[in-house]
Amino acid sequence: MSKKGNNVFISHYGKDDDKVQRLKERFAEKGYSVRNYSVDSTKHTRKKRPSDAVIKRFLRRQISWAGALICLIGPRTHTRKWVNEEIKEAHRQGKKIIGIYTHGNKEDAELPREFKKYGGATIGWNSLDKLIDIINGKLIPNENPSGDPRSPLYIVAKINC
Repeated sequence: MSKKGNNVFISHYGKDDDKVQRLKERFAEKGYSVRNYSVDSTKHTRKKRPSDAVIKRFLRRQISWAGALICLIGPRTHTRKWVNEEIKEAHRQGKKIIGIYTHGNKEDAELPREFKKYGGATIGWNSLDKLIDIINGKLIPNENPSGDPRSPLYIVAKINC
């Protein structure tokens, strides 16, 4: 495993901040450093919520600094407006989009709408080595929350031109 680090954007439901911190700790335990450019509620200093335009501009800049967007997929992630906006922006910027199911998630965790359109591989919480491989450009098959292989969301016909 490479000891080098990467810039990532960890897209998540705000109430899953503890899982973001745990994911960063797990990267560190593996000797892998990541610089997360997502909104970290542990670092909030102001109580006033900025406008949507300010949030969009902030997200656009933060995602541009990241090499990949990691979407933490929990039971309520698919309901969050800003998770979908982050995934859409990452796709617009050509970033790698990876889904990781949160620990203890049920098999029926729903993928965010924009992840279904633009997302790449999904992996289980215990597949951190695979997540690092995906960030480093290796192809890994999709997984369910349990780590078992997941069938593709869409059947894509391949045609030779």
